[in-house]
Amino acid sequence: MPFTIRPATPEDASVILGFITELAVYEKAGHEVEATEETIRASIFGDGSVTEAVILDHDGHPAGFAVWFYNYSTWQAKNGLYLEDLYVSPDHRGSGAGKLLLKHLAKVAVDKGCGRFEWSVLDWNEPAIRVYDAVGAEPQTEWIRYRLSGDRLKAFAAAD
Repeated sequence: MPFTIRPATPEDASVILGFITELAVYEKAGHEVEATEETIRASIFGDGSVTEAVILDHDGHPAGFAVWFYNYSTWQAKNGLYLEDLYVSPDHRGSGAGKLLLKHLAKVAVDKGCGRFEWSVLDWNEPAIRVYDAVGAEPQTEWIRYRLSGDRLKAFAAAD
């Protein structure tokens, strides 16, 4: 398998934005992408960033990426690794590239002493779910994810 995984650098901002956009389109949410190369450079590579990224290369060309950050489990009193996005370009799906990225991140989690490695998946994304099931991941069906964003986040923060 001619894949390699390398740490992303600020020079990869345009590649990362391209993958983010492709992923958003795949998830039927392309219109929601607000990221720019500048905001990616600042948020992933800027001072105080809590986010990390890797690039999956195939014969020296970007074929995918993963972005993650660390969260915290009070019950375990340990950090956890939360995978925000993992994307493999269509030409490389089914090649084991996604599993390779997951395994890389599992090793990062173990090396950093994390108690958990978690992520979310859209309920209709059967190809991804099959990969996650195949690597032994377990869906957390007892938890419902909530979100405040955009105007609702601002309104709640400003409320008396």
